[in-house]
Amino acid sequence: MAPHPGIEIEQIKEKARKDLLGLLEGVRGKKNLVIEKGLAGPVGILVKFSTLQEYGVDKVYLLENDNVDSSQRNVIFLARGESASRSLAIAVKEQIKRLQKNSSIDHEFSIFLIPRRTLICNKILEDAGVLGDVSVEEFPLYFIPLEPDVLSLEFEDSFGDLYLRKDATCTFLAARALMLLQQKHGLFPRILGKGDHAHRLMELLLRMRTEAATEEALSASRLDLMPSATIESLIIIDREVDFATVLLTQLTYEGLIDELYHIQDNQADIETSVVGPVPGQQGKTPTVQSQQNLSRKIQLDSSDKVYEQLRDTNIAAVGKILNKVARRLAGDYELRHTTKTTSELKDFVSKLPGYQVEQQSVNVHTGLAEKILKHTDSDLFTRVIETQQNLVANLDLSSQHDAIEELIARDTPLPAILRLLCLESCISGGIRAKDLENFKRLILHAYGFQHLLTLDALEKMHLLEARASANVLSLPLPGGGGGPVVGTKTNYNYLRNLLRLIVNEVNAQDPSDIAYVYSGYAPLSIRLVQCIIQKPYLTTLTKGATSSNGVSTAAHGWQGFEDAVKNVKGETFNKVQKGEEQATKARQVLSGAGGKKTVVVMFLGGITFTEIAALRFIAKSEEGKRNILICTTGIVSGDRLVGSAVEKGTFGKV
Repeated sequence: MAPHPGIEIEQIKEKARKDLLGLLEGVRGKKNLVIEKGLAGPVGILVKFSTLQEYGVDKVYLLENDNVDSSQRNVIFLARGESASRSLAIAVKEQIKRLQKNSSIDHEFSIFLIPRRTLICNKILEDAGVLGDVSVEEFPLYFIPLEPDVLSLEFEDSFGDLYLRKDATCTFLAARALMLLQQKHGLFPRILGKGDHAHRLMELLLRMRTEAATEEALSASRLDLMPSATIESLIIIDREVDFATVLLTQLTYEGLIDELYHIQDNQADIETSVVGPVPGQQGKTPTVQSQQNLSRKIQLDSSDKVYEQLRDTNIAAVGKILNKVARRLAGDYELRHTTKTTSELKDFVSKLPGYQVEQQSVNVHTGLAEKILKHTDSDLFTRVIETQQNLVANLDLSSQHDAIEELIARDTPLPAILRLLCLESCISGGIRAKDLENFKRLILHAYGFQHLLTLDALEKMHLLEARASANVLSLPLPGGGGGPVVGTKTNYNYLRNLLRLIVNEVNAQDPSDIAYVYSGYAPLSIRLVQCIIQKPYLTTLTKGATSSNGVSTAAHGWQGFEDAVKNVKGETFNKVQKGEEQATKARQVLSGAGGKKTVVVMFLGGITFTEIAALRFIAKSEEGKRNILICTTGIVSGDRLVGSAVEKGTFGKV
């Protein structure tokens, strides 16, 4: 997806980079940098280690390893300042105390807190008696540009924070991040969304706008508090409205890499037996140490042009694309035999490094695709996918229960079992109490009694529940006369037909609908986005070519799909932000009436790579009309979702 002319993603990245380097430059002399593990990836996206060295960084340590030495007088800690990182604040305190005790050097300590300094960090440092010995500064890093069309707060477990621990920190920080966009580009003219947490985020944005409008510092640039001329709207989707999409196995190339290897900060650790050794090390005899650690980090972003073509495609189409790229490269290499003049030869030589890089990328992704296809052809994977598809279609639940029991007996990894059970619970409004108790007993006997805590956590997140009644989601939610109806559960059984969540005929090679990302299932979360920005298409898809349902391209908000959204869990909102009439007209005159606008889609609680692929598909079909900018609190998958509830400890043996 092309960069957005209205929102300069590269400027966001460059500002964060300059802020970090400015803080480092403020500490004179050589210094050791201690980084929280969860921040190492985001910092790596912003700046390379060679650049850090230019600004005096001698060594880099991970905070959790507790191994910083006293080789440099200056020691800088880079950590999150939020209450969720209380243990990390304690780790900073302990390492400072250790260095003060064991080192003969009079160290100078600096702490850079992301994105803000909090009272709890101050309290921990004060109680330890080190607050007066350190310099504490804020590094206001909010959105991190993962791609030209993706901004993420990169919280490792925003899902667990919101829905298990009931910690709304990421909601507040998402509001701060979005407010920075408003201050730069003007107010979101319209804020729409679905879900209780999404509604709270909208209210925070409105409150922050009111607070910003009263500050004297903004009085000189009040035009920035007018509706934006480059942004069309902000759509906020609460992850809670559609758990089922996350629980399904992703079937795009990027999604399957994430399922197998867990992509983190645009990188994945993959075996060298799959992707080959690091370029330049081919032919070298592996040492004992390398044999023990046969993996390498692969960069997975748009800087790899081959990967950019592959990532959003269904896995069934990957082989054809790789074959096409390989044949084109072979043809390009053959051009060297047809060069007749010196200028032609010189032109070929200048392109040769690019050909070599592309060939290396083809080799990497060919090996990776073969590994993925081998995995998807396995009997276990096929059985899981078949069960998932039957659960989504609500087909013969008793047979699906038999399949899940068989998978448990085959010692299938626990996350896969939990995903299937939670999927049925979400789709069907819960599992029959007798069946649920049976599955709980099977899980405890097969995987350990510590998972009593796991099952309890899943219940707290409303992922695994007993069904209240046999027809709990068999009928649509009735409309009320006293105001908007708020759904307590997402009625997938009703929405399946109303929004056509299942598309039987999908062309993976040349898709015409977002359902290709799950080989026939359209993510509900993205269908909700289509209810707003693709009304005519979605109406035609669900009602037929002859039906308009009174929906036109001029319709705003949820108009035309009110019946659908009231059967989705949580608050529904559609808020228009206005400014002073004269200032608004002046902005329109200065900005001009033409040009595409940007729709900002914010996923609170995390987004999957498959949903990103679906949004890119929509953006491609809307090319010429509008851009789509994807924002999120972090990347999530089915394993990460249930993993936030899985008990890691075990009962000790006597």
